[in-house]
Amino acid sequence: MNLGVASPLLLIAALLGAPLAAWAVWYWHVRRVRRVERVATPEAVARLIPTLGGHGARWRAARLGTAMGCALIALAGPRWGAATETIRSEGIDVVLALDASKSMLADDERPSRLERMKQEVRRWRAASPGDRVGIIAFAGRAYVLSPLTADDGALGLFLDNLDPSIVGEPGSALAPAMEQAVNLLDAAKGDADRAIVLLSDGEAFDDLAAARTVARRAGANGIHLVTVGFGTPGGSTIPLEGAPGEPRRNKLDGEGNEVITKYEAASLQALAEAARGDFIPADAADKGRRIARALDGLAAGRRESAAGLARPDRFQWFLLPALLLLLLDAWRVDGVRVRWRRRAALLVAMIVAPAGTASAQSTNERHAVEAHAARRFDEAIFLWRQEIAGRAAPRLLYNLGTSLLGADSLDTAIDALERASLLGDRALREQALFNLGLARLRRSRTLDGEDQRRALESAIASYKALLRLRPTDADARWNYELALETQQQQSQTNGGSRDDPEQPPEPQGRAPQTQSGPMSKSQAQQLLDAAARDERDTQKKRRTGRNERVAGGKDW
Repeated sequence: MNLGVASPLLLIAALLGAPLAAWAVWYWHVRRVRRVERVATPEAVARLIPTLGGHGARWRAARLGTAMGCALIALAGPRWGAATETIRSEGIDVVLALDASKSMLADDERPSRLERMKQEVRRWRAASPGDRVGIIAFAGRAYVLSPLTADDGALGLFLDNLDPSIVGEPGSALAPAMEQAVNLLDAAKGDADRAIVLLSDGEAFDDLAAARTVARRAGANGIHLVTVGFGTPGGSTIPLEGAPGEPRRNKLDGEGNEVITKYEAASLQALAEAARGDFIPADAADKGRRIARALDGLAAGRRESAAGLARPDRFQWFLLPALLLLLLDAWRVDGVRVRWRRRAALLVAMIVAPAGTASAQSTNERHAVEAHAARRFDEAIFLWRQEIAGRAAPRLLYNLGTSLLGADSLDTAIDALERASLLGDRALREQALFNLGLARLRRSRTLDGEDQRRALESAIASYKALLRLRPTDADARWNYELALETQQQQSQTNGGSRDDPEQPPEPQGRAPQTQSGPMSKSQAQQLLDAAARDERDTQKKRRTGRNERVAGGKDW
């Protein structure tokens, strides 16, 4: 059995507190007996006050000591075993058709088209946590990686491991992917609206007419199609990962020439028009948010799903015996102080029960912080939103905004952090202003022109407000100067003085807060530097080898 506790210190206190409480009750009884014996004989005491007998006092000491131990164990937050939880949610049914062909390894979008596609999917998922999602990976063929599910952990696992080796047949074909997606949605049960989101560079070597036919059938069946492009019209070579230390090798065609893969918007736009859906071009900013907006008009369905819980909270197993022992002790004690003791016992019960609930609640918050620390931002966002549904505290709004910031869902993060900065106390307001400035600064990097100028001005205003509250904050001053430098570069670029402005370094961020306060600075820097880490960490194992040549046909 996999045992654990949320607070080991409280568990130690329970082991020490139970015998200490029993000894205190017994010591109080002995002193009472001695006081009575000073004014009466033992025979008179036994006749007039029978409750002073030794056995009753021993049992009372055992009861109260056990109650104290159980209450402290409940506060420690014991967890073991496994359980299922029924999750009620509202959302639509969406199938993601993800291009896993070799052309998605091209780095004309940084760090690559494939990694950028995964980032946009995560941003969309953070903005639409209630939807059921299925995943289809396609290249020369299409494969169902995941049926429709609301399990973010499973979806994240499939997304993390998506690369061209997942689909055995090379090439690029859109029609099989569309056919698989329609079949998967047709087999789904429920009253929710349905949608297909196809993410690709549009470079396909199959019959586009066949893909358009499937798209028209999807539109006729009430399935909304959204196509999303990745890449650049100028294109790029396709890098092949070789052994460590070897120079970069690019993919070659059958004649020994380097392959140049290009973004083909026409095919994706044609599919969207055939289904009367939406097309999001490759040069659009924040594609994840645009996908969410394209699906906003669809009708959500209500559903229940069973989710497995590893080591769920078991504090009730100890809290209930503690309450029963206290109530039993209150009813067994007689004399002039019975009423007072009963009231005291009920008061203790009223204090312990909310404390146990608060312990479970803080345990759930710790799970959210742990998910954020492990970069499982979707899980953290889901947990914070569950907590906010019960109590919209400013600290929870700040934590939600911080996890949204980690997931690069910047518009929603800005909204949550703005509310936290207005509703929180001074300390929380400072933290919220810091990350609000960070979100606005990052958002400015996805914009251009007048929109970028306004986003930079908002970021600078946030840091100015923070520095007025805490002038000695070195991190805030660093990000403030970084925003000013970015603003200056923008003005120079617009004025024509610089053709290729240097990209400024990534700003620093702050971490979520728990009941006990914020994380350390090193943890915060590790957690919220998500954009830079995503570009450094591919975490994929692709096949190693030399430059490839194909005997005939196109296999990328």
